Amino acid sequence: MTNPYTTAPMPPQPPLRPAPKWARKRYVLPALALAFFIGIGAGGASGDDAKTTAAKPKSASPQPTVTVTTTAEAREPEPAPTVTATKTVEVTRTVTATPAPDTGTVADDDSGADVYYANCSEAHAAGAAPVHRGEPGYASHLDRDNDGVGCDS
Repeated sequence: MTNPYTTAPMPPQPPLRPAPKWARKRYVLPALALAFFIGIGAGGASGDDAKTTAAKPKSASPQPTVTVTTTAEAREPEPAPTVTATKTVEVTRTVTATPAPDTGTVADDDSGADVYYANCSEAHAAGAAPVHRGEPGYASHLDRDNDGVGCDS
């Protein structure tokens, strides 16, 4: 009987090859940077026994000095070009005619059939509020509670 807990044989591994150039840079560049900074630190550190190479001043003798003066011609800056923007606006004015006074007679004209009120303010101004369903000027947008009476409040 064979052991059920055996592991599968490992596949053969390919031969090792050298690392690519970019992988070598991971180690070489930081090492070079470290060596550079150590070299700068060692060369820049000067102790008390370091040679001083400061130049000693010679005795000063009087020398003539030359002064050059220039004058600039003042110019007035050129003005910027003027830009004019024109905007045309068309104004429209809506005029609502007041209803004709009621004479009390019934006429054969059907001018009341084409009455439309945009809101209750217009219906109140025309004296038609409240407007009942079926009357000229009634519309569903005037009847908030849908009870058949527009502009009732």
